[in-house]
Amino acid sequence: MLLTARRATPIRRDGPLPHPTDQAVAEGTRRAGVRREDGGEFEVLDDVPFEPGRSFHAVLAGTEGHRVLAVKGAPEVVLDRCATWAHPTDGAVGLEDGRRRELEDEYERLAVRGLRVLAIAERPLDQHEVDGHEVGDLRFLGFLGLADPVRPVAADSIRELRRAGVEVIMITGDHPVTARRIAAELGLDGDALLTGPEMDAMGDDELAERLLETRVFARVTPAAKVDIVRALQRDGFTVAMTGDGANDAPAIRLADVGIALGKRATPAAREAADLIITDERLEVIVDAIAEGRSLWSSVRDAVAILLGGNVGEISFMLLGALVGRRPPLNARQVLLVNLLTDVAPAMAIAVRPPVGRTTAALLAQGPEEALGGELDRAIVWRAVGTACGATGAYALARITGTRRRAQTVGLVAVVGAQMGQTIAVAGRDPRVLAAGLGSAAVLGACVQTPGISRLAGSRPMGPVGWTLGLVGATAGATVGVAGPWVERQLQRVGIELPIPEPSFGREPAR
Repeated sequence: MLLTARRATPIRRDGPLPHPTDQAVAEGTRRAGVRREDGGEFEVLDDVPFEPGRSFHAVLAGTEGHRVLAVKGAPEVVLDRCATWAHPTDGAVGLEDGRRRELEDEYERLAVRGLRVLAIAERPLDQHEVDGHEVGDLRFLGFLGLADPVRPVAADSIRELRRAGVEVIMITGDHPVTARRIAAELGLDGDALLTGPEMDAMGDDELAERLLETRVFARVTPAAKVDIVRALQRDGFTVAMTGDGANDAPAIRLADVGIALGKRATPAAREAADLIITDERLEVIVDAIAEGRSLWSSVRDAVAILLGGNVGEISFMLLGALVGRRPPLNARQVLLVNLLTDVAPAMAIAVRPPVGRTTAALLAQGPEEALGGELDRAIVWRAVGTACGATGAYALARITGTRRRAQTVGLVAVVGAQMGQTIAVAGRDPRVLAAGLGSAAVLGACVQTPGISRLAGSRPMGPVGWTLGLVGATAGATVGVAGPWVERQLQRVGIELPIPEPSFGREPAR
């Protein structure tokens, strides 16, 4: 049987075989010491390659005087093409209903164990060529079970993916019984299993409805994989497709994120993929999602600094103009504010790793948390804190001193409020702390150095002016940082603050 299985496997001398099942058969028979040449001379005369619609691979081999058609493939297909059985004790016997049922029961028993089962058969053939229609009247030799055990960490990885808001669907060409067994080991619900033939009999609407409740698909063709991906995309889902075979390549290419798994991935799968995982560890995908959400967390903080700070500056300019009848900052001071708050601090925030965030916390932080209400709250409260702190300091300085002094106090307050918010959020990162302190030092130099101060449209200040500016900055930083926390606490007791939350046209991702 092993010899026939080996002979029914393609020959490829310029690299690995494209199909993982063929790779496994070739490697297994090699380890068992079985070669094609065993049992006589061997020469491939013709073959019928494996196709999903055909579900078997047949090779016509031998010499001029002795030719054998070797076949391996899906048991339900190959058994239908068999007329006899090489029984281990009774010899060649016919495949009547009772014996056929005996073989089907054995097939089911192997599939329940989670094995990928192949049926091996052969028959002598006199001709030089063969096609799929001539593969019949075979002699059944036996079943070949391929063990592809689930890695112990795979079930944990799937649980982590679900915790991250990612729904996991298993699509396989295996028998439904095998698929259910593997799904149970992975923690997937295999009760609502759907097969490729069942999908073919459904319309688009019925298929779309069943996809929402089905997590395991068996006996699926490459075309059906494409249909599944396309149907999920039509329903608004962002789809990532993983696979390693040439049959997976069309679906991998169509998916929003195509992932080729393992070193054994075929060239077709690698070419179609957006990402290539060099080993077979599913947990790498979990790490990639955590890393991506870590990136979005840093980007969210940087965007909140830029948008919240800029909105706060604009609000300060409007409110200050109402208080003093003239803009509270001149053009050069506005330029200085942007240089000190929007360049180094925002860049440091964007590139820093999130401090104190575990992988579990990052996975739990979905798209809505990363760029939804959390970002809205951060922008609004930063803007409110910056505007109120700077306006208050400017108003007090305008009452107690000259307009130039009040402008300088407002400059210190608006820059200090934003620097305080940035350091309070991410000051544990040395790059952020260095950027914030560096901006503060530049601000002090620009205010207190006479020539530079005049160039910036400011004036050196005494203790009272600095006190007003720093008090306004402290108040603005406190409101910007503590505001979101206070709002969440009030919401827990049923109190909603009348603060707008812009949606920026976003819709929840699926």
